[in-house]
Amino acid sequence: MSWADVTAFFLFAGLVVAAVVTFFKGFGLNQEYQRAVVYRLGRLQAPKGPGIYWLIPYLDRAVKVDIRTVTVSLPTQETVTKDGVAVKVNAVLWHKVVDPTLAVNAVVDRDNAVLLAAETALRDTIGQHELDDLLKDRMKVNAKLMELLERAARKWGVDIDAVEIRDMDIPEQMQRALAREAEASREAKARLIKAQGEQAAAETLVSAARAIGAVPGALELRRLQTIAEVGAEHNSTIVIAMPMEFGALAGALGGG
Repeated sequence: MSWADVTAFFLFAGLVVAAVVTFFKGFGLNQEYQRAVVYRLGRLQAPKGPGIYWLIPYLDRAVKVDIRTVTVSLPTQETVTKDGVAVKVNAVLWHKVVDPTLAVNAVVDRDNAVLLAAETALRDTIGQHELDDLLKDRMKVNAKLMELLERAARKWGVDIDAVEIRDMDIPEQMQRALAREAEASREAKARLIKAQGEQAAAETLVSAARAIGAVPGALELRRLQTIAEVGAEHNSTIVIAMPMEFGALAGALGGG
C-alpha cells in the first residue's frame, strides 16, 4: 500500500468520523416542561419537544423555553387611591408561557416585561379604586388587576394564572380615622338593634293589654297570678289583694 493510499484512507475515515459526530450533534433533548423554538438560517421553524428532536447542524439554532408557572413577588408600590389616600401595596404574580414562539420573538426580556407590566397595572388599579374598596372588596380589585395585566401579557405569549394584592400599608392617621369610623358604625348598629328590641317589646305589651281587656276577668286572673309569684319568691312579704271594684269606686268618687 502506497503512502497516497494510506493518506486517502485516513482522510476518508476522518470524514466519516466528522460526519457521524456532526450527525449526533444535531440531536437535542427537551424535558416535559421545555419547548425549543427553532431557527433555520434565521427563519422561524416549528417548535420542538418535549423529548428528543434533531436539528440540521450548523444551519439550525434552538432556543429553549420553560413553560412552567413562575412566581414573582412584586416590589412595594407607592401610589394614591381614587379618593386621594397615599398607600403602599405589594402583590404576588403567577404566570407561564403558553406560546413559546411569541415568548421568544415578540419581546426581548419576557420576565422583566411581565414584571414591569404588573407594576404598572398595580398602580393603575389602585388609582381606580377608593380605599374602602381596597379594604373591603379585595377580590374585585384583584380581578381588575388581572384584567389589565392579561391584556398586556397576551401579546407576549404569556398567560397570567393569578395575581393577588398581598399587603397594604396606609398612613397611621388614616388608620386611626378608620378605627373611629368602625367604632361609630358598631355603636350605631347596637343602638339600632336595641331600639328595634324595645319597639318589638312595646308592640307585644300593647297586644297583650288588648287581649286581656277583651276578656272579662282576665285582668283579675293576671293580678292573682302576680300575687302568687310574689308570694313564692318573697315568703316574708305580706300581700293584700284588693278587689278591682274598689279601684273603680275610688276613681268614681274622686271624679265626683
